[in-house]
Amino acid sequence: MSKVIIQECKNYDLETVIEKINAAVEILGGWDKFVKPQDKVLLKVNLIGPKSSESAAVTHAEFVRAMVRILKGRNCIVWIGDSSGGAIAGIAPTAQSFKVAGYERVAEEEGAEIKNFDREGVIPVQPESRCEETMHIAKPMFDADVVINLPKLKTHSAQIFSGAVKNVFGCIPGLKKAKYHKMAPDSGDFGQIICDIHKATKIQLHIMDGILAMQGEGPTAGGIYQAGKILISEDPLALDVVAAKMVGIDVEEVPILETARKRNLGESWLKNITLAGHYEQVPRLAGFKLPKRFRGAKKRNSKALIKVIDFFSTHPRIDANKCKKCNMCVESCPVQAIDKDTKRIDYDTCIDCMCCHELCMFKAVELKNDNKAAGLISGFLRK
Repeated sequence: MSKVIIQECKNYDLETVIEKINAAVEILGGWDKFVKPQDKVLLKVNLIGPKSSESAAVTHAEFVRAMVRILKGRNCIVWIGDSSGGAIAGIAPTAQSFKVAGYERVAEEEGAEIKNFDREGVIPVQPESRCEETMHIAKPMFDADVVINLPKLKTHSAQIFSGAVKNVFGCIPGLKKAKYHKMAPDSGDFGQIICDIHKATKIQLHIMDGILAMQGEGPTAGGIYQAGKILISEDPLALDVVAAKMVGIDVEEVPILETARKRNLGESWLKNITLAGHYEQVPRLAGFKLPKRFRGAKKRNSKALIKVIDFFSTHPRIDANKCKKCNMCVESCPVQAIDKDTKRIDYDTCIDCMCCHELCMFKAVELKNDNKAAGLISGFLRK
């Protein structure tokens, strides 16, 4: 039976965060179970792009500092690593993202080392799902003695929810991510790729930064929600099941998590998950806003119905008044559906992966509902 620890933590006060994390790890067996002196420990953060820690789009820098301080105190060698999404002028903005998020400063002040996955080389692995012949994963994931996953509690405009399971996508370096979005535009198929990464790597511990969460149109354009939670587990799926339930989502409503359930990535049934820490039952985050694409299970007639309605009703559109012409959306589109000059989207080519919405740092890509089309289809299917 998997165990998930939920700790109440209202802010990023360093000593408080350290205390809460240490107390949670003690419930799981203590730090000696996971690390030993001189271990090279990789902290796999959520660094989606050049966003500040206060944006709730990335793992907060002070949360990362707390982890570094804990591990350095146990005489570990600490790495902070990830690869950001998107491209500007043909280059992934990972180096800039480390600076903007504050990780570079934390590493310098605390004696950790930055591992930019775009520059560290890759290890070829054979994916279990055989989505392609060879998958290339960032080398630090294999060079480290211990890998600790530090996801952010966030909604996701395309995938509904982003947590411990999805956070490993950053292990695919640089612009190769776009290839996988093109190869697997369906969320369930994309989940196969995510599961392949988990199966190929060995992540010992998952510690979710849910102090500041992102609600609404995440993972970058949503609003900030003061959730005040830290979640810890050895099981990424169990952690996400609990975290998703906190915001009002069931596992079967998140295609990636449903795929993870089928792939036996971890425990997916809430009744089989033991909760500890400050909560013995899943706390609910009142008023937490979910993405436009999400429909509660009680409102569904079938998965096929909602898939059809969503296809016709929600599309990304670029607001010219907010656009800064950085071309992140253009260069990050896996199917080249966005015109560089006009920023018009060719919806015949668009695969609704929402990369443009996810990666725009200026919130210029909005999700618009075609209510007329959705209404016609919904009405037709009710007959």
